[in-house]
Amino acid sequence: MLDLTNVRSTLSEHYDLEPNADLAASMQDIYSKMDRVITPADWVTFAPYVKAINEVKAKRNAVILGHNYMTPEIFHGVSDFVGDSLQLAIKATEVEADVIVQCGVHFMAETSKILSPSKTVLMPDMEAGCSLAESITAEGVEEMRAKYPGAPVVSYVNTTAEVKAASDICCTSSNAVAIVNAMESDTVIMTPDQYLAQNVANESHKNVVYWPGSCIVHEQYTAKDLRDFREWNPGTRLIAHPECPPDVVAEADFSGSTSGILKYVHDEKPEKAMLITECSMASNIADELPEVDFVGPCNMCPYMKKITLEKVLYVLHTMENQVEVDPEMADKARLSVQRMIDLSRQLGI
Repeated sequence: MLDLTNVRSTLSEHYDLEPNADLAASMQDIYSKMDRVITPADWVTFAPYVKAINEVKAKRNAVILGHNYMTPEIFHGVSDFVGDSLQLAIKATEVEADVIVQCGVHFMAETSKILSPSKTVLMPDMEAGCSLAESITAEGVEEMRAKYPGAPVVSYVNTTAEVKAASDICCTSSNAVAIVNAMESDTVIMTPDQYLAQNVANESHKNVVYWPGSCIVHEQYTAKDLRDFREWNPGTRLIAHPECPPDVVAEADFSGSTSGILKYVHDEKPEKAMLITECSMASNIADELPEVDFVGPCNMCPYMKKITLEKVLYVLHTMENQVEVDPEMADKARLSVQRMIDLSRQLGI
């Protein structure tokens, strides 16, 4: 756990991080990507951190991976690559960087380390966990195998390294249906997201059995919420992530992964849209889609919000919070991820 008093003391000795209106004005090119959702006063505060981070990462030969659920000042201000967890981890393997800073949650940093074992992976806050990933262990996977002998285990990439290592293949929310359908067995075990599994089952010809995990953000939405909102705001396009319960997905106009949601909104450009997922998604695309009015409830992930500019700068400065994965476990986990990548390519998805 980071001692924020020490963090601030250390940073103040090496960087001028006082709010600076002149500096903020000189960084208008960055601010223009988020000025619809970040106030000028907040940007004056953020700008010194953004400048310092971008300078230090160049010295460290580092890249910053910003998940779609990061706040706009991280997503637009300092991230070199943005996207979902697997997109980011794969991208990191393609760049000549020595250091990866994972702006997301812990399992994402593990995935980056699994796919880039020779690189240093830094986590701005080691306590940025995930309710979904933490809902299952390798023992849970073995429990499911015992209940359904011979059934392959398809685990969501939103899992720890030990669960990936204990699984046969991974999947993402965008390729889950195709991966499950490609399994030879009539029965397929999915872990750990019960709602993703149920939504996959509704589109698959397989008997999908699942571990009862869920995401604390997406499980909060209800079908009644969507019906009520549609009544209060007719014409609003309702767009849900498949980690939401099936009755919520059924009420939505579209359901897809974070990348699928982004593509849908960019292609359709609805007058009004409610993104039924973590609310930073809407904030991060608001400026590039001024014609879309993003409305509706905002459910935030408390784990994602543990990642701040201050913590990013601190770990880059000190090189603390390095993420390690046992090499033997990493080899097994990498195999599950690589099987997914190879099968996806084979299937043309």
